[in-house]
Amino acid sequence: PVGLILFNMKSALIAGATGLVGKQCLYKLLENPNYDHVYALVRKPLEITHEKLKQIAFDYEDFTKLEILWKVDDVFCCLGTTMKTAGTKEAFYKVDYTFIVKLGEYFSNREAVNFLLISAIGADANSPIFYSKVKGETEEAVSKLNYKGIFIFQPSFLVGDREQFRLGEMIGLSIAQLVSPLLFGNMKKYKPIHAAKVADSMISRALSGKEGKFILQSDEI
Repeated sequence: PVGLILFNMKSALIAGATGLVGKQCLYKLLENPNYDHVYALVRKPLEITHEKLKQIAFDYEDFTKLEILWKVDDVFCCLGTTMKTAGTKEAFYKVDYTFIVKLGEYFSNREAVNFLLISAIGADANSPIFYSKVKGETEEAVSKLNYKGIFIFQPSFLVGDREQFRLGEMIGLSIAQLVSPLLFGNMKKYKPIHAAKVADSMISRALSGKEGKFILQSDEI
């Protein structure tokens, strides 16, 4: 659960606020009394207003628009796409590696404290599977950045209300939920997890004060 102890007021930046986890994370950051400013990088305006929220129209090809944000405390990176949406491997790589690493580099050079990244179960830079390989390469690049805390989340199947219907994911999730009670020991990391729980864990880790690099799988989130 998100801690209720009030620290000095913090600022947060979220990228990918329209995604399954990102949307939950945005709502919870706005509700959390430890944050007095929440910045959301958006391609088009979000249908939400809040006194804490500042939306920044942003193109990841041009980071000069972020010059107004010299300093934020915690960077919540929920960026990600699918091969179907991206269309090509090159386009997928640009979103799931290039944009994420550039975002991480930008704020590590501006003394942000924590970087919190949504990755995926099975991420491995040496994987023969393109998706898992890119996720693994991104994790490795982010892990080398200069933050006090780097938290990488590797959720399994995500449960929640998606804006887009994805037949393959729905079938996979249904199967995962059926076998979930049978998953014990090292297999617990493959249990489905709700996006809201992942968001809660991200904020809790950001407020924990822990320093170092941490990778958390579904059973640890």
